[in-house]
This record gives sequence, C-alpha cells and structure tokens, in this order.
Amino acid sequence: MLSSDDLDISCLAAWTAPGQARMMIELRLARWGMAHIAHDVHLIAGELIANAVRSTPEAEIRIRFVREAGTVLLGVWDGSDAMPVARPVKEMTLDDIVPDPRALDPGHDDGTGGWGLPIVQALSSECGVQLTPPHGKWVWSRTPF
Repeated sequence: MLSSDDLDISCLAAWTAPGQARMMIELRLARWGMAHIAHDVHLIAGELIANAVRSTPEAEIRIRFVREAGTVLLGVWDGSDAMPVARPVKEMTLDDIVPDPRALDPGHDDGTGGWGLPIVQALSSECGVQLTPPHGKWVWSRTPF
C-alpha cells in the first residue's frame, strides 16, 4: 500500500520522462535521508524508464518509488507485453572501441545498446518483471540503503 510520502506518477512515454523522474526520485531520497544511494537509483531509474519509453513511445507509463524495510522499490509500468531482454555481459578490450562514422546519423544503431538490464541487476538487491493482464508489465528493482 502506498503512503502519502511515496512517489506514484503517470506520464507520457517521452524521452524527457527519465530525467523528470530522476529529479523527483532525488528529492524523495533527500527527504528520506538516503542521498547516499542516489547515484545507483538514478542509473536504475534511467534504464527502466528508458526501456518503457522505447517499448511504448507516446503511450502512458507509470512510475512508483516507495520505501520498504531496508530497501527502496522502484517500479515502472508500460503497456507492452514484450519482456525485457538482458544482453550477455562480455569483457571488452580497447580493440573493441573503434570510431563509428555513422554514430550521429538519425536512426543509426551501433549495436552497443542493451547493457541497461545488467547494470540494473548489478545495482539491485533484487529485480524482476510482473505481467499485468490484460496487457503490460511492471519492471521493478529493489535497492538497499
């Protein structure tokens, strides 16, 4: 059950949503005396919200951020039934980093995306996905404080 101090918002799945949500989350963390975990929670929020925006552009998404015993819980809902997929983590070397002349071309995919979920998994004590029939899902993460 949400308390009046928790964050529960609905917004348009636009590329401004991650930044706006991170600002609201930062204010909550400061109010709760948990500014020391803001960096990790910002990374998690940015990844989960960006995935929701990518899955359902221009549709509604929901963001919940609540305090629990020893953790904060961040949940992001979108109306897509597509499940998030984590890219396998591989060790990179300097030889893997090469200039991409098309990097600034609109719509160009350089193949470097898909690392967000491993970041979320590494920073969370627990994370997962819960389907919401008839459609959509909550993608969530717990971060210890």
